[in-house]
Amino acid sequence: MGWVLYLIEPELLETLLSNEPSYRAGQLHEWLYRHPVQAAEHMTNLPKVLRDDLADRLWPFEVEVVQSADGGATRKWLFRTPDGAAIEAVLMGYPRRTTLCISSQAGCALGCTFCATGQFGFERHLEAGEIVAQVAFARAHLEAHGMKNSPDRLTNIVFMGMGEPLANYVRVRESIRRMIDHMDISARAITVSTVGVVPGMRRLAAEPWPVNLAVSLHAADDELRSKLVPLNRRYPLADVEAAAAAYFEAKHRRVSLEWTMIDGVNDSDDQATKLAAIAYRLHAHVNLIALNPTPLTPDLPSPPDRIEAFQAVLRRHGINTTLRDTRGRDIDAACGQLRVRKSAG
Repeated sequence: MGWVLYLIEPELLETLLSNEPSYRAGQLHEWLYRHPVQAAEHMTNLPKVLRDDLADRLWPFEVEVVQSADGGATRKWLFRTPDGAAIEAVLMGYPRRTTLCISSQAGCALGCTFCATGQFGFERHLEAGEIVAQVAFARAHLEAHGMKNSPDRLTNIVFMGMGEPLANYVRVRESIRRMIDHMDISARAITVSTVGVVPGMRRLAAEPWPVNLAVSLHAADDELRSKLVPLNRRYPLADVEAAAAAYFEAKHRRVSLEWTMIDGVNDSDDQATKLAAIAYRLHAHVNLIALNPTPLTPDLPSPPDRIEAFQAVLRRHGINTTLRDTRGRDIDAACGQLRVRKSAG
């Protein structure tokens, strides 16, 4: 394919246009990062010859599958890179926000038992440009098509798609820098999710940007968590909690605790009580979400009455908690599901 625009550092765009007037790099930068377009032909202030040259150099992937659900409020893309790696991104519209869930790896090596991405295994890290391109692609889509009953701009970006962001730290960090410095995205609009990569959590706390941190716990004692999240054997709950506390102290940003509700596994009142103690110490908010079933596991989501009871225990202990929407279940919208189903089919 040769060089691709989003795989090049934004600061180096001028070197690609050595035969063009110096201001062309600024115009191209505007189209890539401030007002992304779906095709180079829409970069209307660039000469047609240049647009034609850039036509096949814009995106570092091709759209293999696009699906829509929830009456048009959820859109999912499966991108395919030239080397065959799969990338998933999900755009979710709400009355007051439009959230993009992006991937940081093709696959994942951490093997969480309930996660489709982990069940499929690890291919490779995504480059910073491949991460940023997901954001630019969604922005271009919103610019062209809007979002039903939602803001026509990205208000939130969450690293909650395929992969463990903090296992790909250097590239994820660079992608965040580009989003903030070149796409004018507020650090407070970006959330990095981790299952507890403690060294990465501490490195993120030392960065200059107050991005949000979400820690996927899924169990509140080491015995159960080590079964669900094998990384817990390396970084047990006490270490994860200490790193989350350090992040809160450094950034003064409330940490979120993510909890996938799995029927008969982690949805007991006892687990809720233990989770409440952790959340209280961290001044954290708890996000609950019913499991999106995957084709490679028999696990099922907790029934509504059990989720309600679990949430009631948290509230009795004074914990702020939200039950998140289960979006796009009919289009495999949970991270990795579309990739798994596409490969299995």
